[in-house]
Amino acid sequence: MKHTSDSRRDFLIKSLSAGAALSTGAGLLDAAHGQASDYPNKPIRVIVPFPAGSATDISMRLLETVMSRVLGQSLIIDNRPGASGAIGADLGKRAAPDGYTILMDAASSHSVLAAMRPTTLPYNILTDFTAIGRACTSANVVAVNPKLPVRNLKELIEYSQTQPGGLSFAAGGGAASNRLAGELLALRGAKLTHVPYVNLNQAITDTASGNVPVIIYTVSLLPFIRDGRLRGIATFSEKRLSQEPSMPTAVEQGIDVVAMSWFGLFGPARLPVPIRDRLYNALREAINDPAVNRKLIDAGLEPALLNPADTDAFVTKDMAKWKEVVRLARVPLEE
Repeated sequence: MKHTSDSRRDFLIKSLSAGAALSTGAGLLDAAHGQASDYPNKPIRVIVPFPAGSATDISMRLLETVMSRVLGQSLIIDNRPGASGAIGADLGKRAAPDGYTILMDAASSHSVLAAMRPTTLPYNILTDFTAIGRACTSANVVAVNPKLPVRNLKELIEYSQTQPGGLSFAAGGGAASNRLAGELLALRGAKLTHVPYVNLNQAITDTASGNVPVIIYTVSLLPFIRDGRLRGIATFSEKRLSQEPSMPTAVEQGIDVVAMSWFGLFGPARLPVPIRDRLYNALREAINDPAVNRKLIDAGLEPALLNPADTDAFVTKDMAKWKEVVRLARVPLEE
């Protein structure tokens, strides 16, 4: 009889525990849905891990007005620069998953920095964030001194192979996407040596004067290409540039190099799907707004919207690419 009584007691305890767990789970789901149903009911903080005036900051400010209108709440931009964007990104990771603190991140502090700091980065870009959506991109352009006897990417690769020591190229230092774009081009056969620059104007001056034969930088190079001080030979973007549609991509020239900066919105891990989707819908409305679209292009940014799932897949692929480039090109890690 005691055995039967113990069995009945154990059964009742397990049943009550299971019921409590189901009730708790249902309660959490109800709370999440309740939280999302009136979201947002107060202003939203957007962390930008770069200074005011940076491409990440500009892109967010151009999107902010329409997004605020769609959401019915103000978006407050909070610039938190430092450590190549890692300080601000870490703040975004540690935010409460309620949608009231989100992150406008960039390739340099997300997938590229993950490749450059594989063991010391204070966040895991694949598990510590919820992708809301990619917003836009900024292409890297390769240009040369006009006296260099090359007019396309294949000629540049072939010519570099004939030069003792190859050719030097000007680009940003550290985790700059244009620097790694040059390393990727080198892996495709170009014989190149990186010369790091902090100041874009100095890099352009040195390339135009012939001190450095090649420069890889953003669309900021376009005015100097148009006035003849530089010769543009390719863009490393997914498609031709809206600002310079006559310039072919590297892929169009048979060279598999896609290397660009990109900018997108992320929330912390465990951001409820309904809240994520509300934010994505606001982002989509902003990107599709003709006035915002035009302003992005005028600022040198290509509207390039991706939904949350496609953003996740894109970031995963982008990080894997840069990890492989860093490994094969033996780029010094920033640990």
